[in-house]
Order: sequence, then structure tokens, then C-alpha cells
Amino acid sequence: MSLRLSGWDDTIVALATPPGIGAIGVIRLSGEKAIAIVNNLFPSKDLEAHPSHSLHVGILRYEGKLLDEVVVSIFKNKKSYTGENTAEISCHGSPFIHQQVMEACIASGARLAKPGEFTQRAFLNGKLDLAQAEAVADLIASNSQASHKAAIQNIRGGFSHALKSLREQLIKFSALIELELDFSQEDVEFADRTQLNALVQDALIQTGLLLQSFRLGNVIKNGVSVAIIGKPNAGKSTLLNTLLNEDRAIVSEIPGTTRDTIEEVINIDGILFRLIDTAGIRSHSDDAIESVGILRSLKKMEEADLVLFVFDVNEESLTALEQTIAELKSRKINFLLVGNKVDLTDSQAAKEKLKYAEGLIFISAKGGTHMEVLKEKMVDVVLQNASLSENVLVTNARHFHSLTQVHQSLQDVEQGLENNISGDLLSLDIRRCLQFLGEITGEITNEDQLDYIFSKFCIGK
Repeated sequence: MSLRLSGWDDTIVALATPPGIGAIGVIRLSGEKAIAIVNNLFPSKDLEAHPSHSLHVGILRYEGKLLDEVVVSIFKNKKSYTGENTAEISCHGSPFIHQQVMEACIASGARLAKPGEFTQRAFLNGKLDLAQAEAVADLIASNSQASHKAAIQNIRGGFSHALKSLREQLIKFSALIELELDFSQEDVEFADRTQLNALVQDALIQTGLLLQSFRLGNVIKNGVSVAIIGKPNAGKSTLLNTLLNEDRAIVSEIPGTTRDTIEEVINIDGILFRLIDTAGIRSHSDDAIESVGILRSLKKMEEADLVLFVFDVNEESLTALEQTIAELKSRKINFLLVGNKVDLTDSQAAKEKLKYAEGLIFISAKGGTHMEVLKEKMVDVVLQNASLSENVLVTNARHFHSLTQVHQSLQDVEQGLENNISGDLLSLDIRRCLQFLGEITGEITNEDQLDYIFSKFCIGK
């Protein structure tokens, strides 16, 4: 597939490495004149006479002025990332040098690239489909092993391959059904309804699994928000500090010390958990500031992906704990019960008293007891038997929305087959399904949509 939009036949330039001082900086050009522009600045040799994927050391000059000693990489036509002539100038990492080289390239016929324009050109030239192109941005933004792995899988076409076969088969059936319409007078049937029904059933299973994977995919991409909730002096701040292995929150015996939420990030088994330490929750407080903190705690509890409800095992009764469990369940909150302060002398009696509470984890936040068990449980709750080694995970909200529409359209086709509706109506349902599939991979798109998607990329990629 190759698409061309108006205004995409010029040559672009951008700094491909982060701005600022470093060992080197890479300036990237792409477009028909990319190699020719650099060649005019590179008197050491004729770059256009050399093959693709070659490196060249020499001096960069503009209007007789020495800019830098550089290494130039050239990639010709379809053999480049963008599918166009591409040149990359590796120069010394001075922001002044970067600016001088960029200005020389622009004065020689290039223009400054827009965010994501290199990858957008790769998509338009058929080097990547739209789902793969979006995965490039996910890879750049990946901040954990799990998010890195999911992005790599999608760049390699894992998600696209899962949809390609389905789309091809639906196109085939759509063509046969529309052929039937041309011979409606003869009452012939070219499309085998039994085969179509089998395809739809299989497709419903596939899209259903992809939709289910979005929960895990979204967690891997964006992290898990974890609200640490409990009464004053239950040990919430101590737990936060122990998980982080640093004194991030103030710990005091005085109830109500934590007045506002404190947020920090921890990586557990490749998944980012955003820990939120909250003000202690109690039924009444005469302190106006503490009362505001309590309201914020309740709000964080409602918004969190997971709640760690921390309590003192030596003070909590089984009845109160069961009431808490019922309350959390009624609010449909994902939670773990964390019984703290098991290092105290009467903790064994307390553990015996509370042992019938559902899903209870006993820890000592101060002593670090059973912290690894707590971390394992946090990961288990997030994964819920899902595997990070799954081949395809949906991590993009746009893909999830389109897949939802695909799934609904497939259900309409299924119902149409059951009701033996006419071929023209069945064809409309299949075409609607194909449209949503095409929106994911980019077979069906528009310029405004592309501009929005690629505007979220960094400049130079």
C-alpha cells in the first residue's frame, strides 16, 4: 500500500536526537533531494555516486564556512525507513553546531519536519501500516520491559497480522455476495453461507480476545494507579516508603499527619505501579485541612485501578473488616487487604482473629516482612491469569474503539445469517465491518486523522 497526499513531495529535516549537549547529535533528512542537499554541503566526496546503506566521514561546509567534521549515512529510495531518499548527519553534540547544520540544510532546500513526519511518510509510502506506525510512538514512550515488549510486537506486525487474514476473507465474501446481486434474476448463490457463518464465529472469538487484551495492554502502556487507603496511623506512609525503599512520606505517630496525596512510581516485574499515599480515612475530623485530605482520599480510591486497604491487625475487628470488604465490593473496587504491624507482640492472636477475612495479606511495613508477597499479589491482581508473553495485546484506545465496532458489525452479520436476510443488507454489514478494520491499519483514513495521530510523535521521528 502506498498513499500520497498533497504537499508530501518536498524534503524535510529535523534533529533526531534529544536537544542539548551530548557526545553526538543526529540530523535526519528525508525526501527526493535529501542526499543531494547533504552532498552540496559535503565536499569530501560525491555521496550520490555511492550505494545505499553506506557511511562517509568528511567535512561539512556551507558558503565556505566550516561547520563540523561529521559522519553521513545515506539510504536510497525504498531501502530507507521512510521509503524515500534519506540522509543522516552525525555531528558533534553542540546545540550551536546542530543549529548551524539545520540552517544550512534549510537554506539548501529542506524544510523543518513536523512532529512524526518521518514515520508518517513511512506509512504513506507503505513501509508500515497505521497500527505499526503508532507502535513506533509507543516504543519511544515505553518505560518498562512490558510496555517495550508490547510495542515491539506491534511494530513487527503482530496486531496487524491478526486482522489481515480476517479482512481478506471478508473482502472475498463481500465480493461474492455482491456478485450474487448482479445475478439476482437467476436466483444463484456464489457465497457459501455456511463458510461465512464459520468465519464470522471465528472472527467473533478473535476480536473478543483482542478486546479483552486491552485491559492488560492499557495497564502495560500507562501503568497501574494504586491508592493506599486506610485509617490514620494504619501504616500507609510507612508502606509507601518501604515499597520505594526511601523516606518519601513523613511518618509520625500523630493521626492525620498525611494531609494530601503523595504519588510515586515503582516498577514491579516490568509493570509500572503509580503508588498514591492518601490521608487517613475516619468518620469525622475537626481539622478543616485534614477533612479536605480525606475527601481527596475517597476520590483517589474511586479512580484507582487497585486499592491497598491497610489496617492495624492489632486494632481491627473481623466484623469491621467484613464491613470494609462489603463496602469495597459494592463500589466495584479492585482491592487487596493489607494487615499491617504483624511485628508487634500480640500479632499472632490478631492474625488468628482475622484469618477468615477474604484475600488478606499480613505484613510489617516497618520491618519489611512479606513485602515480596504483597508485590506478587499486586502483579497477580493486574494480570489476572493473563500472560505478558501473549503475541498480541491491544494497547491503543483508538484500536480498541474500532475493534468494538468491528465486533458489533460481526454480530450484525451473524444475526443477518440467522435471519436469512437479503444479500444487499448482508453486504452492507460486511462492508461496515471492513471499514472499521481498515481504520485500524490505515487502509481507510483521512488527512485530518493522520495529522492528529502523528502530531503526538516527537519531532525527528
